[in-house]
Amino acid sequence: MKKYLSFFRLRFTMGLQYRAAALAGIVTQFTWGFMEVMMFRAFYRSDASAFPMSFSATASYVWLQQAFLAFFMVWMMENEIFDSIINGNIAYELCRPINLYNMWFSRSMATRLSRAVLRCFPVLGVAFFVPSPYGLEPPADFFHFALFLVTLVLGFAVTVSFCMLIYFFTFFTVSPQGLRILFTSLVEFFAGAVIPLPFFPENIQRIMEALPFAAMQNVSLRIFSGSMNEVQMQKAVALQVFWLLVLTAAGKLLCRFAEKKVTIQGG
Repeated sequence: MKKYLSFFRLRFTMGLQYRAAALAGIVTQFTWGFMEVMMFRAFYRSDASAFPMSFSATASYVWLQQAFLAFFMVWMMENEIFDSIINGNIAYELCRPINLYNMWFSRSMATRLSRAVLRCFPVLGVAFFVPSPYGLEPPADFFHFALFLVTLVLGFAVTVSFCMLIYFFTFFTVSPQGLRILFTSLVEFFAGAVIPLPFFPENIQRIMEALPFAAMQNVSLRIFSGSMNEVQMQKAVALQVFWLLVLTAAGKLLCRFAEKKVTIQGG
């Protein structure tokens, strides 16, 4: 465990050094957040009663999504891992007395966490001071806030576990680009990154909420914005735990299979 904590600490410290990139990301996320909020505002002005979430809840959803973008966006993967698989440097990793899955998991968590730490506080701080209903509204009570934090961590872990599958699928492809494009598009749509899941028809929404993608950002952001009742929250948290266990187990099995089948040419 100590060696994986060391990987986590080193990668987290390294990620905190990229302050210029974080500043550029903050500006981009502010711009995109305002664009999304104003776009939704235009729709709500036509007929607010037609939407399943209040506009203030939708605005909070958007701002939280931008603040914790590094937690949930699948496209924020490590190119270094992909390069090591493609160019054969993975051989050095396989020679180390470590578990490859655990090492990459700890590295991925640290990289995403360092990016989120640099970006989330400025976004949240400004969004709280944006006039209502365009800004970030506080949660209904302490229970919702505490559950938001729990589901935020679970959603973060589910996202990393899913990305681990993509890394190990790359062992069986010539290039990772196709996998990245496919899975990024799937996740952004089915996780509610483009359109919040409550906006979909009820029958489709039930199917989407049962998929692993909904266990990423959908649960925590909706709990914070107050668009889930008690039964829905219980079901959503249970699905988060379920998919975290399933994806982690699948990733470890795929890792073992890939390690046995990998062939390094050249050298």
